[in-house]
Amino acid sequence: MPTIEKLYNEWKSFLPLKDDDQVRLSQKFMLEFNYNSNHLEGNTLTYGQTELLLLFGKVVDAANMKDLEDMKASNVGLNMVKEQALSERPLTETFIRQLHKTILREDYTVYRQLPGGQQTSYVVHAGVYKTRPNSVITRTGEQFEYASPEETPALMTDLIQWYNDEEQRGELILPELCALFHYRYIRIHPFEDGNGRIARLLVNFILARHGYPMIVVKSADKDNYLNVLNICDGNVGIVPSDGAHAEIAKIRPFVEYIEHYMENALVLCIKAAKGESIEEDDDFMKELQIAQRMKKQQDAESASLKHKCPEEIWNVLEYVYFPISESLYKVIDDADHIFRFSYKYTSNRLSKTKEAKGGLDSVNKVMRDCTDRVTRDYVDNAQSMWFTCEIRCPQEPLRLDFKMEKSFYISFFDDHYFVDGILNKNFPYGTYPSNDEKRQIVSQFKKEVLEVINKKM
Repeated sequence: MPTIEKLYNEWKSFLPLKDDDQVRLSQKFMLEFNYNSNHLEGNTLTYGQTELLLLFGKVVDAANMKDLEDMKASNVGLNMVKEQALSERPLTETFIRQLHKTILREDYTVYRQLPGGQQTSYVVHAGVYKTRPNSVITRTGEQFEYASPEETPALMTDLIQWYNDEEQRGELILPELCALFHYRYIRIHPFEDGNGRIARLLVNFILARHGYPMIVVKSADKDNYLNVLNICDGNVGIVPSDGAHAEIAKIRPFVEYIEHYMENALVLCIKAAKGESIEEDDDFMKELQIAQRMKKQQDAESASLKHKCPEEIWNVLEYVYFPISESLYKVIDDADHIFRFSYKYTSNRLSKTKEAKGGLDSVNKVMRDCTDRVTRDYVDNAQSMWFTCEIRCPQEPLRLDFKMEKSFYISFFDDHYFVDGILNKNFPYGTYPSNDEKRQIVSQFKKEVLEVINKKM
């Protein structure tokens, strides 16, 4: 512990970190934790796939969909833990169940083959304590039982009560508190699946609660991790309730294990604070793999992109331009019904350039029953489409002297189209603004019409 205290004090002297150092440290931890914690449980995603998924939202190769969803859920759970740690709320069973539900996402069925060849199945419940016994086969071939479903609720209540009380007493040093909570939790094994991931998340909850950097148990260290826990099991005994109330003296090997990872985390954080590299020896190979997968992803995306063609232009007319322009027409007609504008001009235009020059009026009417060759030629070769309007000077008795001009346009490019107005947004071909986005354009137009009229009232 003296080493940890010395490192911790050095770490605190650098706080708050520079923004760049904090970002690279946070990204490094997020990737390492999610990759290693899930790999300890058998997730098949590579480090590169994990980075692409969590940093860029990209999926490459034939990654198992459950593994992808598990990795994303793990990251959400990590963020939940950070938020809970920063709050003043005590640890509760409700939070742990919510965390478990987040990690597992939903109930699912597990199918197993019995030694005699018969098939059996059971449902894993997300966010619900186990309803069937769970156990593990040790390296010696023996069956090691965790707490029974009947014991679990009371043992979990005891565990949470003990933790909150112990946190207030402060009799255990931090590595002891983390190690003992983890060990007692694992000996209860309250859920049918995901217990290891939850245990490691809760250790990081405790560390973050006390202002320490979170730790990452490396998947490459899995054998050592399990071996240390197995040694502690031998010290504590096989009775589940004894494990759920284990004493600190009997799990010393695991305390030392946690201390080792706390030291590693502090050293990494100090290096980041000093502006030094926090890359590991194998990170270069990881980066090469990431670059390779990024190239594959870009090639796949490029091959699947839709490009500008007459069909896509017609689709944009049908699904974007005309629904919006018709709504804008209605706004003008409603205002004209009340104020009876002395001049009202509205027009749809298609242009073979990016500017509204030349073009063809009344495309809206022709579009619905388009047999005109000239119209079809304009649509097939359109570079832009425009809705323009001009209204001014209502008649007697109001005699409001105002003028309003308004345009809304869409421009076409090789692999996307651009929607002007309040959106100012690019859309790949084959995708369209949402109904909410369309309503934003119309709502903004209504607002502008009202503002012009009200100024002259």
